[in-house]
Amino acid sequence: MKPVIALVGRPNVGKSTLFNRLTQTRDAIVADFAGLTRDRHYGNGRQGPHEFIVIDTGGFEPDAGSGIFKEMAKQTRQAVAEADVVIFVVDAREGVSAQDHDIANELRRLGKPCVLAANKAEGMKDNARLAEFYELGFGEVHGVSAAHGQGIRGLVELALEPLALPEPDDEDEEDDVNKPIKLAVAGRPNAGKSTLINTWLGEERLVAFDLPGTTRDAISVPFERNGQRFELIDTAGLRRKGKVFEAIEKFSVVKTLQAIESANVVLLLIDATLGITDQDAHIAGYILESGRAVVIAINKWDAVDSYQREQIQRQIETRLAFLKFASLHFISATRRQGLGPLWQAIAQAHKSATRKMSTPVLTRLLLEAVQFQTPKKSGMFRPKLRYAHQGGMNPPVIIIHGNSLEHVTEAYRRFLEGRFRKEFDLVGTPLRIEFKTSHNPYADKEG
Repeated sequence: MKPVIALVGRPNVGKSTLFNRLTQTRDAIVADFAGLTRDRHYGNGRQGPHEFIVIDTGGFEPDAGSGIFKEMAKQTRQAVAEADVVIFVVDAREGVSAQDHDIANELRRLGKPCVLAANKAEGMKDNARLAEFYELGFGEVHGVSAAHGQGIRGLVELALEPLALPEPDDEDEEDDVNKPIKLAVAGRPNAGKSTLINTWLGEERLVAFDLPGTTRDAISVPFERNGQRFELIDTAGLRRKGKVFEAIEKFSVVKTLQAIESANVVLLLIDATLGITDQDAHIAGYILESGRAVVIAINKWDAVDSYQREQIQRQIETRLAFLKFASLHFISATRRQGLGPLWQAIAQAHKSATRKMSTPVLTRLLLEAVQFQTPKKSGMFRPKLRYAHQGGMNPPVIIIHGNSLEHVTEAYRRFLEGRFRKEFDLVGTPLRIEFKTSHNPYADKEG
């Protein structure tokens, strides 16, 4: 599971700027779930081999009595609860404020590991200006400049240090038929995740247990169906009570993001009675961005009439158009309708995501595509596509080599993707195509 870093501090100390710096984004919003994260934004960060999730919070006022400030304080406490470590951001130029002391006391009460970052410290060659922040009681004060990128690498190293993260294991990326398929069930609260999970467990008469080593009580449930081993990564708040599992619909954005990242296949579960909402689209977008194979299931299909069904079909075509490669299923978890084809789709999506594609076949398909439709000329240059090979799996990556490939249009990229998908029967997985232009050794020489 990816570790989680929460950025906490009073308003206008530069938390959002630091967030943008850590996530390498402009708008800082990777997953903004309507109604749940109005004041919490989630993004992906990476330093060296380690990836992490960053939570940006609104200005924290622990003693806020009512209104929007009380809600923001609630959101911040939730972010701290979800985090492995907190970066407490203060303003180096304004110095320590009474509100900083209030936040420090609250963070100590919440008991999470905390690193103190004095932002806007550019140009402060001596540490005299930073010395007063020691009175907050968090030890070393780390002067940084989020706007200029100064001290950020060291700050992240200090934040991740107490987590003792293992080095990434390259073997995990290998295709191993003996490994179980990691399946995450993602969706909004009350979409029926718990009902579906319990139906699966009861139907298959499985022995389920908690796997140790996961964080924040995330639970993996191993089970087997028709000889195929699966590992269910829970996002529904599954809890064990004796030998009986209780499914608690407690929505956690972090759990959902981590489950998606950890999975081979994600089942996106949508409530038919509510249609396709902004939250559904946000979760779908994050699945696509993470490169995971995906199957879409519209649950509670038995509870909607013909007019609602027609509306949902239209919403799928418009709001989830970017997941056209995913198979779509209409199910009822309570009545156990449509679950057989759903399992087949999950297995097919995993098979597609881990498909091996040989270089000769890829190159032949590429040259046939070029012969069928030549890429458009851009100015004096026409892209020349020469050969292709596979660059990765889960998701499949195809690398195409040639000349002037920076001029390949997005429409032509989609054309190539369609040809590759059809040949290799890639259903339920994103397909990434990368272009690498060969350098002409004579381009810089006169003659």
